[in-house]
Amino acid sequence: MELSGAEIVVQALIDEGVEYVFGYPGGAVLHIYDAIFKQDRVRHILVRHEQGAAHAADGYARATGRCGVCLVTSGPGATNAVTGIATAYMDSIPLVVLSGQVPTPVIGSDAFQEVDTVGITRPCVKHNFLVQDVHKLAETIRKAFHIATSGRPGPVLVDIPKDTTDPNLKVPYQYPRDITIRSYHPASKGHPGQIKKAVAAMLAAKRPVLYTGGGVILDDASDLLTQLVHATGFPITSTLMGLGAYPMTDHRFIGMLGMHGTYEANMAMHETDCLVAIGARFDDRVTGKIEHFCPHAEIIHVDVDPSSIAKNVRVDIPIVGPVASVLDDMLRLLDESGCDPQREALTEWWEKIEKWRELKCMSYDRAGAKIKPQLAVETLYKVTGGDLYLTSDVGQHQMFAAQFYPFDRPRRWINSGGLGTMGFGLPAAMGVQLAFPQAQVACVSGEASILMCIQELATCRQYELPIKIVLLNNGYMGMVRQWQEFFYESRYSHSYVDALPDFVKLTESFGHVGMRVEKPGDLEGAMEEAFGMKDRLVFLDVVVDPTENVYPMIMAGKGHHEMHLSPERELA
Repeated sequence: MELSGAEIVVQALIDEGVEYVFGYPGGAVLHIYDAIFKQDRVRHILVRHEQGAAHAADGYARATGRCGVCLVTSGPGATNAVTGIATAYMDSIPLVVLSGQVPTPVIGSDAFQEVDTVGITRPCVKHNFLVQDVHKLAETIRKAFHIATSGRPGPVLVDIPKDTTDPNLKVPYQYPRDITIRSYHPASKGHPGQIKKAVAAMLAAKRPVLYTGGGVILDDASDLLTQLVHATGFPITSTLMGLGAYPMTDHRFIGMLGMHGTYEANMAMHETDCLVAIGARFDDRVTGKIEHFCPHAEIIHVDVDPSSIAKNVRVDIPIVGPVASVLDDMLRLLDESGCDPQREALTEWWEKIEKWRELKCMSYDRAGAKIKPQLAVETLYKVTGGDLYLTSDVGQHQMFAAQFYPFDRPRRWINSGGLGTMGFGLPAAMGVQLAFPQAQVACVSGEASILMCIQELATCRQYELPIKIVLLNNGYMGMVRQWQEFFYESRYSHSYVDALPDFVKLTESFGHVGMRVEKPGDLEGAMEEAFGMKDRLVFLDVVVDPTENVYPMIMAGKGHHEMHLSPERELA
């Protein structure tokens, strides 16, 4: 079979089993778009901005566990996608980004719509390629998918000059199934000696804590994690990215940890004598001040990426390997040992955790005529019964969603953790809804975040995506305002969002349903009505109390034991 470079790109995607390509056409990729037009096995989704293409592919990947794919043109097409690529990179999400490039003979001449895409993206991709020979195109795309989805996942960019996709140049096509990359050999198993040491330390611990992150979800290891919790009886906490890996409604889950984590989770982290970190990277929002982090703990760290281990904190027992494989080995060793954890000490440890729980650190003042953002999220959970794919943007609404919507299954909580990208929520929800057409999909956002990719409402209309948008509208860039209140003597410099559109009318202008809710008593009925419209996108503009802050909060430079609680809790 002889194909042109453009046909090779499309056939390679077919051979990879790709369902959707999220993209936006331009001169450098027109040959590829013509090849897409001539087939019907890979569906192209036309976004309205390349950032939206990357985020939609990202949302698809997070929800399905498969590799997301986006296609952009050269120059501004590629640079517009960089924010989405960096978002995926920070959260280890598998993407293949196909970018057009000017023809090979004029690369480096400042040709029209030319940028050094490989150079620009190098810091925010797992790897990237510039393909200058059409004979190498199929092999390069195969390598891209292999690198993106193996080891620690991440985005891989393939930059394709226009002349390599010339429809008049045909070459033999054979898609390589087995691929070998000389310098790339991610770990496939953890070291048995290290795993044995870790299990021994866990059995000897008196105040153990399991600390889990997004790596558990990425490696589809949630069932194994649940077995480990049941086998040991250990308390378990999670990062923002790991929520849902273990059922959040289960009693053994002590809440999210870190800057806006629960009192009991953070105090347990501070006093633990054995911390078992699984698929987490000890980022600054989790650790607080490093000098104060887990001062009494022997630390076990399981991660597929060796560069993550001991990067931020000292680790006593490092285990490099895929989370699922290591957990499977741990469970087998626990079973073979015939030993139980320190049951008496563990009972005392749980009693201490229950005392911290009694503080009810997430309680808030429900009085008043204004809708509390926490109530809006709790109502969302009640109306959807927890059966929801929930995306978010970044800020206070993101933290309220993480705190008050308990996820019992993995891949249901879709948010930008590491990069904190405003504008992520709506296009990510598009990717999720396309992956699961019959599922309930909602985006929790703020009025500042939603405006960053609001144009994707047109994409939702074109492809009839019945997403529900729950806007927690407080008139501010909420988290910026909160920090200005705490650290800048309430000097709200440019954090008030003036000249807001009428979101109901704006939504209706795109052909969707808009609703505005201003009273607590109207909230549940409005949400039930919105989710009752199974085939329509509904935008719920929920006007919430602008003074509400996210608590608990660990201030910069403080340890886990130095949390600020809500004023009501502090007084109590």
